[in-house]
Amino acid sequence: MSQELSRRGFLAGLGAGLAIAVLPKTGEAVPAITTPQSDGGFSPHALLHIAFDGTVTIICHRSEMGQGIRSSLPVLIADELGADPKRILVRQAEGDKKYGDQNTDGSTSIRKPYDSYRKAGAAARQMLISAAATTWRVKPETCVIANHQIVHPPTKRTLEFKDVVQAAAKLPVPKDPKPRPFAELLHVNDPNLPLLDGPGYVTGAATFGADVTLPGMLIAVIARPPVVGGKPAKYDKAKALAVKGVKHVIEMPVATKPWVFQPWGGIAVVADTTWAALAGRAALDITWDHGEHADYTSETFREELFANVRAPGTTYRNVGDIDTAFASAAKTIEAEYYVPHLSHMQMEPLAALARVNPDGSAETWAPTQNPQANRTAVASFLGVGEDKVKCNVTLLGGAFGRKSKSDFVVEAVFLAKQLGLPVRVQWTREDDIKHGYYNAVNAQRLRAALDAKGNVIGWHHRTAFTPIAATFTGMTDTPSEGDLQQGVTDLALAVPNVRAEACKAPAKTRVGWFRSVYNIFHSFAVGSFIDEIAHARGQDPLATWLELIGPDRKLSLSDLGVAKLPNYGESLDKHPVDAGRLRSVLTKVAEMADWKQKKGRFLGIAAHRSFVAYTGVVIAVEPDPQRVFRISEAWIAMDAGTVVNQERVHSQLEGAVVMGISNVLYGGITMKNGLVEQSNFRDARVARMRDVPTFIHTHIVSSTAPPSGVGEPGTPPVGAALANAIFALTQRRLREVPFAKALKI
Repeated sequence: MSQELSRRGFLAGLGAGLAIAVLPKTGEAVPAITTPQSDGGFSPHALLHIAFDGTVTIICHRSEMGQGIRSSLPVLIADELGADPKRILVRQAEGDKKYGDQNTDGSTSIRKPYDSYRKAGAAARQMLISAAATTWRVKPETCVIANHQIVHPPTKRTLEFKDVVQAAAKLPVPKDPKPRPFAELLHVNDPNLPLLDGPGYVTGAATFGADVTLPGMLIAVIARPPVVGGKPAKYDKAKALAVKGVKHVIEMPVATKPWVFQPWGGIAVVADTTWAALAGRAALDITWDHGEHADYTSETFREELFANVRAPGTTYRNVGDIDTAFASAAKTIEAEYYVPHLSHMQMEPLAALARVNPDGSAETWAPTQNPQANRTAVASFLGVGEDKVKCNVTLLGGAFGRKSKSDFVVEAVFLAKQLGLPVRVQWTREDDIKHGYYNAVNAQRLRAALDAKGNVIGWHHRTAFTPIAATFTGMTDTPSEGDLQQGVTDLALAVPNVRAEACKAPAKTRVGWFRSVYNIFHSFAVGSFIDEIAHARGQDPLATWLELIGPDRKLSLSDLGVAKLPNYGESLDKHPVDAGRLRSVLTKVAEMADWKQKKGRFLGIAAHRSFVAYTGVVIAVEPDPQRVFRISEAWIAMDAGTVVNQERVHSQLEGAVVMGISNVLYGGITMKNGLVEQSNFRDARVARMRDVPTFIHTHIVSSTAPPSGVGEPGTPPVGAALANAIFALTQRRLREVPFAKALKI
């Protein structure tokens, strides 16, 4: 399943596939999702409705942020049902518990509900067939469904959905419907499924967070405390109100620990237009009380974390006797690695629109990854039941985990309640960068013990980072089993003596989910360190990788040396730690890159398991007299088990390579006296065209294993592969992010 997609193929694909009802144009009301009670028909599942005229409506309960869930989930259900793609409507769900988990996070949108999606389509198919079979007085097993028709092959009779839907609606929903063989899912197996929202993206018709308007709406921007937990000491309200178009200046609630996803506080300026609100904010002339975190300086914290990983921490993984292994070693290798805060920097800054009615009910419109969490947060803030709150989901212009938080939505609700008018809160790029839920800062120390023959007999790993739980509790400073499963305790190793420890890292600011989360820095360190072991032994890095992973096998808890492995919420029976699959993506990506042909080529390789998927990456660099190096090519292979939408997976792998390069080349949010030092793309840089490979080659491993995550697993090994390629070119080890700082580029 390797991909080379032409521009012509992309444009042709935009016109094919499912019919889709997207969110309305600016200014229009958002339509309610139809129900059997309102328009007739039946719904054997919350995500599926068949009307009496035969129209099939599939509800997408996850958020569309470019990953293509609205192009994937409906296809899976429709193929199971046997519906005609041209007679399907796709509607975006608002936040509601009846749809199950709606959090578009953790690479779960297909992985978690895959079986229930298929059963939803299978149940409806079985009911329609039963109704048709009764009409024909034949056995249901002699009938099939395809292309919106029930067919009885022996007599060649056919019925449309509309002909039997009323009878089917009276039947009980099967408790355990049998899905089709996977090979019968015709559109799922199509390697070029279209991106349903593509035409809207291209023409500008797509509705994002800042596109929705309501009559009488005002625009708000907020001057938030520069240091988390701070508050305004004084400000000039009159100057802000003197700006033409500014209507109100309102103090926001002060944020308190634990931070959770509450608004930051500060001063809101509400105006007729965004520009007036921005001018009013600039006129406030605020003096801030920075609070207790004004002592947070990145360099000081960096040294604190390194001191912590140089001392014993809490042991979470233990195999054999690591102390004896190092005491008897003929040689030891050690290295320390560091990754600073990373900011999401999604293309679309945050925005949310809210309306609070006199009866206390509320409605919001936002580019959110988690509309249920928004609904709960808004209801809690207003002191009303969740049935009084409606949370509409627009398209998301990127997210990477930032839009799973509810702070920006509650800001809009607070202001709408205060004013009795619809209010949209608009964030700027600077707001986004200075007031994020950053990926945690991390320091690691790795050591390897080698015997006289050069065999690795000991592996010792220490890591320190503030766990995201600190955002919820305000107290936690040591990672948990769920945190360490991300590249530390789930690392397949064929080393007789292994110990992994977690060290303290107190919370200094708000940290949160970021694409691949802790896997980013763990994969960077582990992948770089394996390369260091290879060169210290004079061995090819691929050979060292395969030796350390060991033979094909599925590792038990005792094999891993852990008491517990949360495994991303999956059972080890269904999604084991599989050394064979990790080896497979390594050997595949090496084959793609022609790894053995090194003459005049500078290559780096790395692999990683995350979100129960397996990814291998090779990056090629070449000399550049002006910028030290240039990335010429990248190869990425992923084993994500059963894949529903190949085209979107290829696309996400390409994006993962670009984001992984951004993370390690330029990533780094730093603090000085509690203040974020970066503000926009000029100093919080991201990869540009000159930074990315001329060619990115992607490959999806064909597999019948259960679906794994896709959105996040491609990113982690990119950083180590690039660091290793740069070493191959320059003989210089880059153990700290961002690389641009050390390379002066």
